[in-house]
Amino acid sequence: MPTYESILVFKPVLSDTEVAEHVKKSQEAIIQDGGAVDIHEIWGRRKLTHPIGKNHEALYAYLRFKAAPALLKRLERDWTLSENIMRHMTSKPVERRPRPEKAKAPRPAASVRQETPAA
Repeated sequence: MPTYESILVFKPVLSDTEVAEHVKKSQEAIIQDGGAVDIHEIWGRRKLTHPIGKNHEALYAYLRFKAAPALLKRLERDWTLSENIMRHMTSKPVERRPRPEKAKAPRPAASVRQETPAA
């Protein structure tokens, strides 16, 4: 099963407990369908860079989970239809591996040039 990361942006009129309930429902749906939730965090209330509707702040939640693509479509549909979620974004995380360091060849020493007097 592929791994996904989702960020949910909730309306600011909700309380932290209501946001936690929405996240819990999403977690239960993932687990019931055979997926697994790796990380779930509620980031809290934050100011938006630009207003969404007339809202200048929102509550954020983060989920990292493994699920089948069919479940992901169902989750995104539920999030889109929810009146309390203003925006949501899901992506596959990029696993970054460190690049192997190349062995650098030593630079040749700077040659000393002698100037000849101009005649």
